[in-house]
Amino acid sequence: MRRRRTRGGWAVTSAALAAVLAAAAPAAAAASSTSVTASPSTATVGGSVQLTAAVTCGSDPSGGLGMSFFDGGDLLTTVPVAADGQATYTTSFTTTGTHTITAAYNGNEACDASNSTTTVQVSSSPAPPDGTPGLCLLACGSLIGFVVGDIHNTVNFG
Repeated sequence: MRRRRTRGGWAVTSAALAAVLAAAAPAAAAASSTSVTASPSTATVGGSVQLTAAVTCGSDPSGGLGMSFFDGGDLLTTVPVAADGQATYTTSFTTTGTHTITAAYNGNEACDASNSTTTVQVSSSPAPPDGTPGLCLLACGSLIGFVVGDIHNTVNFG
């Protein structure tokens, strides 16, 4: 069997193949950027801290795999990203020190992944006051504490 080569046949075949591959290849996702804040940025052990991440992208950043929040290398959670690019998560910390929080946007078909970091400084809980005179409820190291001074009742009979 002999192959017959026609003039320009290779160019037509190559152009057709390039058109098919271009149509089959997905469009590139838009670049995104992420910012994260912690409120408050200083807390005590067990105190609530709200983490808020915002994604900026030329397209809708919702959908996809959402926003993952990390404390150092530990995954805290992954939450959905709203159409306005916002994602929030409230947490507390069990250890003192500086906690590096990373908000990692996982991207979707329209927006590339991005991330940002912030820190939260966590200190130990303040000690309850000691030696407080008078009525002391829930704050003096026990559930209820009373300090009673001298009580004198004078009864006069007429």
